[in-house]
Amino acid sequence: MMSASGILGYGFPEASIRAAMARRPHMFGVDGGSSDPGPHYLGSGKTLNSKLAMKRDLSLLLRAAIEAGVPMMVGTAGGAGGEPHLQACADIVREIAREHDLHFRMALIHAEQDPAYLKHRLAQGRLTPLDGAPEITADALDGARRIVGMMGPEPYRAALEAGAQVILGGRGTDPSPWVALAMHHGMPEAPSWYAGKMLECACNAAIPKKHDCLLVTVGDDYVEAEPLNPELRCTPLSVAVQALHETASPIVRREPGCIVDTADCTIEALTERVVRVSGMRWEARPYSIKLEGARSVGFSAMTIAATRDPGLIGQFETFLDFVRESTRTKVSALGIDARDYTLVLRVYGRNGVMGDWEPVAHVSPNELAIVAEVVGKTQDIANAALSLARVTLLHSDFAGRMCREGNMAFPFSPSDIERGEVFEFMLNHIVLPDDPLEMFPIEYEEV
Repeated sequence: MMSASGILGYGFPEASIRAAMARRPHMFGVDGGSSDPGPHYLGSGKTLNSKLAMKRDLSLLLRAAIEAGVPMMVGTAGGAGGEPHLQACADIVREIAREHDLHFRMALIHAEQDPAYLKHRLAQGRLTPLDGAPEITADALDGARRIVGMMGPEPYRAALEAGAQVILGGRGTDPSPWVALAMHHGMPEAPSWYAGKMLECACNAAIPKKHDCLLVTVGDDYVEAEPLNPELRCTPLSVAVQALHETASPIVRREPGCIVDTADCTIEALTERVVRVSGMRWEARPYSIKLEGARSVGFSAMTIAATRDPGLIGQFETFLDFVRESTRTKVSALGIDARDYTLVLRVYGRNGVMGDWEPVAHVSPNELAIVAEVVGKTQDIANAALSLARVTLLHSDFAGRMCREGNMAFPFSPSDIERGEVFEFMLNHIVLPDDPLEMFPIEYEEV
C-alpha cells in the first residue's frame, strides 16, 4: 500500500508516484487532515490546504489509481473531515474526472454528527469524557458549530465491499483507510493496524524528513516499510520514531474497538532503505468513537508590534500592566462591557511560546515583539478594543522615556488585522455506538 504525504495538499514528487506504479500497489492513499492546526477549520468549514494544492495531489493519485485499477482513499478529507470539507474534496475529484475523462464508483463517508443522536447517547450514559475532560451537557452539544466522529476502518471496508474505487472519508483515525484495505485483502488485524500507523504520515517514517511517498508491504505477521524516493531511507530508528507518533504509551496504541500492543516487536533493517517490523499483537476492546467538536468564542482582531528600546524592555511587565489597565478604561468609555471582550498580549523574545510555563525567567533581549489580540462578542467590539490597545502600546509614557513619538514599530499597514470568527475545541469525549457503521453513512455515485 502507498501513502502520498503527511496531509493532502502538502505535495510530493511526481517521480515517487511513478516509482509506486512500478511496484503495483494494491492501494493509493493519503491522509487528508488533522486537528493539529486548531479548531478554526472544523468550526468554520474551511479547508486546511488550498484547492490548488489539493487538486494537484489528487490528480496524480487519482489518475495512478484508475490506471492501475486499484482503490484510492482519502481520510479526514479537506483537513477537518466535516461535511463542507468532504464536499470540497469530492468536488475536486469530480472536476479531475471531467478533465481527464475518468470513470469510477466513488463513496463519500460522512462523519459529521447530529447533536440529537449524541444527546440520546449522553442520556444513556454512553458519551463520556477522556483524559480528565469535563462532563459534557446537552446544551453544550447544541452549542457546537460542528461535531465529527473519528471513524475506524469499518466504513472504508464497507465501501470497498460495495465496489467503490475512490473512497473519500470524513474525519477518521489516521491509519483507518490502509487498515481497511489490508483487512479487505485478508490480512490479520495486528499487522494491518501497524501498517496504517506507518502510512498515516507517509515518509515521516523515513529520513531525511520530507513530504514524500511511502510503500508498506503487509504480511501475516510483519510489516515492511520503504520510501519510494531513492534519496530517502527507512531505518529502525526512523520507523520506531513513527511508531511513537501521537501515542500516550510507547507500546500500547488505542484505536476504535481495539488496542495494538507492540511490547514484543522486533524492528530490523532488511537493507539500507527497508525496515521490517514483526511481533505486533491486536486485542479487541469495547468499540468506541472519539468525538471532536468546535464552538464559536467570538470575533478576533490582532496587531503585531515590536520594540528595541532598552529602557522599555527593562520594565516591560510594568508597561504591559499599564497598557492593560489603560485599555480597559478607554474601552469602557465606549460603553463596551468588560465581559464582552478579552485582550491578550503575547510577548515573543521573552515568553511568547511557553507563557507562564517558560522556565527561563530572566533574559536580556535586544528586541521584543508583541502580538496583541482582542477576542470580542462582535467584530466591531474586537476592532474597537484592539485599536485602543494598539494606540496605548504606541503612545504611552514609561519611566525614563526620551522619545516623544511612538514606542513601537509595526510591520504592516493597516496595522490592525481582522481575523473574523474564532473557535475553540469543546469535546475530548468518546461515544459507544451499537455498530461501527451507524455514525458514518456512506453515499455512492458513479463519476
